[in-house]
Amino acid sequence: MIVWAGLPGTGVVGLIALLAAAASPSATLRLDYFHTGDAKEERFALDAVVREGPWPGPADRRIDTTNLGRYRFEVRDARRGDLLYSRGFASVYGEWETTPEARERPRGFHESVRFPEPPAAVTVAIQKRDARGVFQPAWSVKLDPSDPAVDRRRPAAAKVWAVMQNGEPADKVDLLLLGDGYTAAEMDKWHRDARRLADTLFAVSPFREHRSDFNVWAADTPSAESGVSRPSDGVYRRTALGAAYDAFGSERYVLDLDNRRLRETAAAAPYEFIEIVVNERKYGGGGIHNLYATVAADNAFTPYVFVHEFGHHFAGLADEYYTSPVAYEAGAAARPEPWEPNATADPGAARWRDLVAAGTQLPTPWAKEEFEAAQRDIQARRRKIREEKRPEAEMEALFREERERMTALLGSGPYAGKVGAFEGALYEAKGYYRPQSDCIMFTRDEVGFCAVCRRAIEKIIALYAR
Repeated sequence: MIVWAGLPGTGVVGLIALLAAAASPSATLRLDYFHTGDAKEERFALDAVVREGPWPGPADRRIDTTNLGRYRFEVRDARRGDLLYSRGFASVYGEWETTPEARERPRGFHESVRFPEPPAAVTVAIQKRDARGVFQPAWSVKLDPSDPAVDRRRPAAAKVWAVMQNGEPADKVDLLLLGDGYTAAEMDKWHRDARRLADTLFAVSPFREHRSDFNVWAADTPSAESGVSRPSDGVYRRTALGAAYDAFGSERYVLDLDNRRLRETAAAAPYEFIEIVVNERKYGGGGIHNLYATVAADNAFTPYVFVHEFGHHFAGLADEYYTSPVAYEAGAAARPEPWEPNATADPGAARWRDLVAAGTQLPTPWAKEEFEAAQRDIQARRRKIREEKRPEAEMEALFREERERMTALLGSGPYAGKVGAFEGALYEAKGYYRPQSDCIMFTRDEVGFCAVCRRAIEKIIALYAR
């Protein structure tokens, strides 16, 4: 009988029987490596190869055809060169190298890629997009699954339970929820938060229509202290996963930079996607394609942040907004076509032209000047609230006011709700275009995903669900 390490005795109804009934899948290999460098160069170095539990993905869709990600990795048979597995992804390093710090000093990050255990030696090659968006070789390493140096220890014990179970891991998209900053006495709150957030995701289209294509697992990871670190507030806490606010100097950006600890915890469960829920009220979160997403559990705008950031992680969706402060520097004068599916440098919107109704003007007019004037006021008030460290309730009130104003503004005009090419996306006011005037990737308005984002999400669901 095949079971996931860390799952026996966890009280998951039917989980052991589910996995025992499944056809014997291959194990999962995890390649851990160090990714270091600065704005001028980057380097990779092998850390470890770890054998995890059974591979949770479908056996017939191991090659990634989505063309997403700043990076891509390929697993090829070392002798014949046959392509066995591939996936596009983004990384913490890939985001950090666009920050001012990368010009001042080098820095390193621990990263991982996971793939089905091959029957013989393979070459794992990581590629990175060049300035034209073409993948180029970045690093490769040869691995032999029979090597005694492969770490075959069982992962650390963790109580894993099913939030929502619709079938075998190989037949479903497997989402793992991990809580950080929940003490042992707060496990009941963690369970309530996990169920609430799962319901939040599946209340939004197209996840709502594809609910049965998902399994949602959760792991109990008690922390020594309640809440997580918020350095800009002078708060530092020791937690199970090490997630924290203020990533790259952005007070709302929540990341977990302890990749090894995260992966060792996650290895107790079947997963393809990870959501880290931090036990905080302060507005914040983050999302990196094929790495993880994060969200603060108790903010009034938690539903928006959860769904928005999961869009980054799950489908590689771009931020369409351009008026809010971010940790990254503005792009070059040239506007290369982005790899993200919901942004384009083409005012003719060729990549989603099939969704543009006849008679729609391209590029598409919208109330851009009025929007930007309103945003200047809102962003100034937002900065003042944070600078004066005023109560979170004041920020929530400002966001409600903003939502009311922006919903009315963006919901008016001849092209409201239609697909076109609306200038302003990817943190840039000019040169990049988004598909619709409003979308959850553009504002906090309660409008859901635009048509292009919905199609991109469904493409990823089809990659993993039977």
